[in-house]
Amino acid sequence: MAVHKLPFDFEAPPAISSLRELARAEHECRRCPLYENATQAVPGEGRRHAHLMLVGEQPGDKEDLAGKPFVGPAGRVLDEALAEAGIPREEVFVTNAVKHFKHEMRGKRRLHKRPNSYEIERCRIWLEVERTIVKPSAIVALGATAARSLLGRPVTITKVRGSAVQLADGTAALVTIHPSLLLRIEDRADKAREYRAFVADLRQAAKFLDQRAA
Repeated sequence: MAVHKLPFDFEAPPAISSLRELARAEHECRRCPLYENATQAVPGEGRRHAHLMLVGEQPGDKEDLAGKPFVGPAGRVLDEALAEAGIPREEVFVTNAVKHFKHEMRGKRRLHKRPNSYEIERCRIWLEVERTIVKPSAIVALGATAARSLLGRPVTITKVRGSAVQLADGTAALVTIHPSLLLRIEDRADKAREYRAFVADLRQAAKFLDQRAA
């Protein structure tokens, strides 16, 4: 697998040494306006020193209410794909690039809105603190928003998918789709094909970890 080094220029993270302190800081965050309409911040969750970190876009409606990442429909797809890839979810750290739910009201429904570049950049500091605390050997960016947050620039998933990018601290970052994409594909054959590719990406991440451990 090709590994491409990438510079990482980032605002110095605050002095936070535990996930509990980090969650408290995220709940108090006012770095962008998204907190105003969200129920709460949704911190990352998982093993304190997980070798693999999964980064999504932002909390959805279910996650915003529960205060936990990937517990809605996309989370169920992710759980299924992780199991098929041989990766126990309890052994990974799961988080999002943006910690508050961005949405618009449509009647009584809260519809997801994609975070903009400003919101991604303002929230990026919390992802960096998570990385500092957890110290994963590899990170999988689930979707373009997560990839942008990790790599510091917009990327096209099809162009970077299948290869690893080495961040400045030596962590390997791999990019794949967000599992919510699979929920939007109506054709059964297309959905099955894209799901198999998603599972293959997760297996590649597990294999990369095995290679590093060898």
